[in-house]
Amino acid sequence: MSEQMLPAAPHHLPFFIPGADGSDTLMVVMGIFLVATVFWVGTLYWKLHSLPERMAHKSQKLQFEIVAVLGLISLFTHMHIFWVAGLLLALIDLPDFGTPMRSIADSVERIADAKPGAPAAEPEAESVSGGSPDVRTSAKQEVHNHA
Repeated sequence: MSEQMLPAAPHHLPFFIPGADGSDTLMVVMGIFLVATVFWVGTLYWKLHSLPERMAHKSQKLQFEIVAVLGLISLFTHMHIFWVAGLLLALIDLPDFGTPMRSIADSVERIADAKPGAPAAEPEAESVSGGSPDVRTSAKQEVHNHA
């Protein structure tokens, strides 16, 4: 047989037609594109899924742990209502009830330690000791280890 081409055959084939040696350039390019696209979409999915947790973490929310748990529950159960609840919880700023309650508890504890009918000698003791209320507070915390 002779190695001559037919006169009707084109002399240059387009890149998407496989060559005679079996190499398919378009299939290799599309395979790389498919793998890159799957990784990109997966990364986008993980970033979107962790959005409530990142929002709660950036703003130092008190409910950060709850938002993180809701995100994990929605990830493993595929129930999107948990993700929506976590997103709403990350957006809402819950009021801080702990600080005023702690202040009230400290005040009540100071009142409870005062002797009825005894003169208030606490301000003088603090001013004599150099004005550091931490010394008295640490002694009180050793006796009353409530908090």
